[in-house]
Amino acid sequence: MIGFFRRKKPQDGPDAAQTRPSTEELAAAFPRAPGETLPADTNPASDRAAEAPVPASAVASLEAAPVASPVAPALPAEDRESADAVPAAAAGKSGWRDRLRRTSAALGLAGLFTRNPRLDDDLLDEIETALLTADVGVPATTAIIENLRKRMKEREFADAQALLKALRTDLIALIAPVAKPLVIDASRKPFVVLTVGVNGVGKTTTIGKLARRFKQDGHSLMLAAGDTFRAAAVAQLQTWGERNGVPVVAQGQDADAASVAFDALQSARSRGFDVLIADTAGRLHTQTGLMNELGKIRRVLGKIDDTAPHEVLMVIDGTTGQNALSQLRQFHAAVGVTGLVVTKLDGTAKGGVVFALAREFGIPIRYAGIGERVEDLRVFDAEAFVDALLPEALGGG
Repeated sequence: MIGFFRRKKPQDGPDAAQTRPSTEELAAAFPRAPGETLPADTNPASDRAAEAPVPASAVASLEAAPVASPVAPALPAEDRESADAVPAAAAGKSGWRDRLRRTSAALGLAGLFTRNPRLDDDLLDEIETALLTADVGVPATTAIIENLRKRMKEREFADAQALLKALRTDLIALIAPVAKPLVIDASRKPFVVLTVGVNGVGKTTTIGKLARRFKQDGHSLMLAAGDTFRAAAVAQLQTWGERNGVPVVAQGQDADAASVAFDALQSARSRGFDVLIADTAGRLHTQTGLMNELGKIRRVLGKIDDTAPHEVLMVIDGTTGQNALSQLRQFHAAVGVTGLVVTKLDGTAKGGVVFALAREFGIPIRYAGIGERVEDLRVFDAEAFVDALLPEALGGG
């Protein structure tokens, strides 16, 4: 029991034992405020396990009002900071540089140029090593280095500063074609966004941030809690819905994900929403059964709207490295990925996987996660991304 109700030493007299308040009195005196998060030492999973799942018939009630829980479930630390943090002061390219400082350090390119190096093959070898260890991949790295080597032999570079500018140009040219923001097609109502990805990439958090962004852009939207496999995923998405004032269609844990998506699309269409974002269970790309389930969700959505989903957005962890290529390859074969979100680029991710993905697949990169705040889910900017990874000039990091 918390310190407020620590039992005092017994007092003299027969009435001393009656001074301790009852449980009912305590509950009445200190009710939990609506939306209050659970204490840090509370196990949310055990509380949710005691709750009865929402029956399928209850989905119809969502036509009248958004889903709301009497007590907001505890969010993971990343979600709490994202939802409650003050707006980021930094914006534009300077904001990218500030957020990707650790990524830039992990990439290691800045260190090569801060020494004012000699313009020779040794410098190119160091750049090549840095790109390879940063998960840029062999094909992309080879193409970049060979181009720089050829131009250096032709004496196009007066000094290392000129080489740095050429490297910047080549890196931007590699990812600029895939820097395409997501555009909501107003003729598709609702515009259905199906989110996919492996476990732990921040998919549900990304949906919450997207919901805030779309709402701020003036779109009405609904969320579908299709991650019915992971404990607390439904409650987590409901909490994001409550924070953003967005209705959430859910049927509880272990419900059929395709059924949730089907009900949500029917509801969003009947209520005239602009956008529907459907969550799915995180799964390993090697799990054939779960990958086949994604195909089922896509087919079920197509029964209502043969053009749905209109965007299949795959969330990729920026720290994954070259394994991200295998993930995207399998998900793309299963559901036809049309856009990417690369998250966690503000940590020690080296960032090179962005270049590898762009070169091999050419799938648009819609957003980049460069921080924990809601505002740090940014529309992907090729120039800002590359400039954040490279030193601004020789002698500066």
